[in-house]
Amino acid sequence: MITSISLTLVAGCTEKSEPQKFAEFVKKHTSKVRPLSKKSRLAYWAANTTGEEKYFEQMKDYRLKISEVYSNEEKLEYLKGLKESAVITDSELARHLELLYLGYLGSKIPDDLREQMAELDVKIRHAFNTYRAMLDGEKVTMSDIYIIMTDEEDLGKRERAWRASKQVGAVVAEDLLSLIRLRNEAAKKVGFDNFHTMNIVTGEQDVAELDAIFAELEEKTREPFAKMKGELDKILAKGYGVEVSDLRPWHYHDPFFQRTPLVFELDLDIYYEGRDVKDLSEEYYAGIGMEVGDILSRSDLYDKEGKNPHAFSCDVDREGDVRILCNLQNTERWMETQLHELGHAAYSKYHDMEMSWSFRRPAHSFTTEGIAMFFGRMSRNAAWMEEMLSLSKEDSKKVGKVSDKYTRFQQVLFARWAMVMYNFEKQLYVNPEQDLDKLWWDMVEKYQFMNRPEQGCESGWASKLHFVGAPCYYHNYLLGELFASQVHYYVAENVLGVNADESISYIGDERLGEYLKEKVLGPGCRYHWNEMIERATGEKLSPKYFVKQFIK
Repeated sequence: MITSISLTLVAGCTEKSEPQKFAEFVKKHTSKVRPLSKKSRLAYWAANTTGEEKYFEQMKDYRLKISEVYSNEEKLEYLKGLKESAVITDSELARHLELLYLGYLGSKIPDDLREQMAELDVKIRHAFNTYRAMLDGEKVTMSDIYIIMTDEEDLGKRERAWRASKQVGAVVAEDLLSLIRLRNEAAKKVGFDNFHTMNIVTGEQDVAELDAIFAELEEKTREPFAKMKGELDKILAKGYGVEVSDLRPWHYHDPFFQRTPLVFELDLDIYYEGRDVKDLSEEYYAGIGMEVGDILSRSDLYDKEGKNPHAFSCDVDREGDVRILCNLQNTERWMETQLHELGHAAYSKYHDMEMSWSFRRPAHSFTTEGIAMFFGRMSRNAAWMEEMLSLSKEDSKKVGKVSDKYTRFQQVLFARWAMVMYNFEKQLYVNPEQDLDKLWWDMVEKYQFMNRPEQGCESGWASKLHFVGAPCYYHNYLLGELFASQVHYYVAENVLGVNADESISYIGDERLGEYLKEKVLGPGCRYHWNEMIERATGEKLSPKYFVKQFIK
């Protein structure tokens, strides 16, 4: 069932009008895609929680069947004709038309090419999920590597752990490059210059607008980042007994330097030791009127053999079966991740179930990222930590002194890291035959101000899962940060009536949950993402709130 619109259109008519015909088209399309989508998601979940190859094959088969629905050229021409004729004037049907047209356009790929892409995609995902790096003769998980890169004082072991985190890149690089070439070939058959451009356009975005946003943020973050990183480098160099000029990637506590090392006066991890990040997250969301206990009961939260070593949220059926995958430890990193993934999950859970199934997804991938980031930021928020962790007055004072610094540095650092990913991937698809290791380190040096190692890691760039699982997507994380800041300022000043520049935790305030459910989560993708943002915050997406919040 789509909506009452189609029933109204059909009633009392003998000769069906174009809007009536299109309403029936939507209904038939949904009846084909809906069950396949659920089966694909269930296979995806099983593949990522077990690592068993049979589930990856099932996932591939269902995704191919979905692609086949969208790859019908006759239907694409029909949709294109409807758009050009402007005969669909009803706002809800017009939104269906826009989404379907972009979906069919992005799937206009020959069957043999689609099959090859699906085969490689599944093969590489399986390698990522099941590969375990070797360190000093023993298998290690990514969780093990995170711990070593955070705590280990032996510089030799730090470097070996960092290199171990890149090993999977060499394993998948050849297949990944083959997949990238196939993606480009597919994009050219659709009429785009490369896959990167196609993915952005069919995702309701504009390359020039993205370039402008990234250029503005690069200019505004360059000097603040240089200053913060300069301070960090002095602390790291002193701690490791080396010169600042000798610092290399393995000194920075994260394999890609996308998180701030916790070295400024206070390590926030000490406050999460012995606390259950799962319970803390459930308590927090319940307090703002967004229950997630049912989500957690379906989730897979702890490390095990064969399981995806990272984290994600999965909306199985757009009917309430939402789950998250994590590999939890009681650390600040995993507190942030748990809050983040539950933000995604809550977005899916609280869609308006009365609206069309097709609309029960986020307005855009970056808007769900924005809500996830909004909540993930709490793990370093002084007010949040004080109340949720029941800190003493003395500890609260200590945390208050450094949490703002950590948060600001993390946001600026992440913006610079997103610039690496966006610009590298853009150039990767323009010319996948160039020296990609050199291109990668050129981007790292330019945006992260980090020295490349004298002895590189062959295809280390390919160890980033997003190149396979979320291609041409990383810019959405930065847009999500912009959206999170815009929501924060609007809610603080217009819903709660407080100063948005103060440390706000929202603990126990159901007004936040009510606002989000009504204005952001509920509408799903019924509106174009910028229309939703304008309806929710009074203006279209703007970088100014992120700059105001974090660029001091």
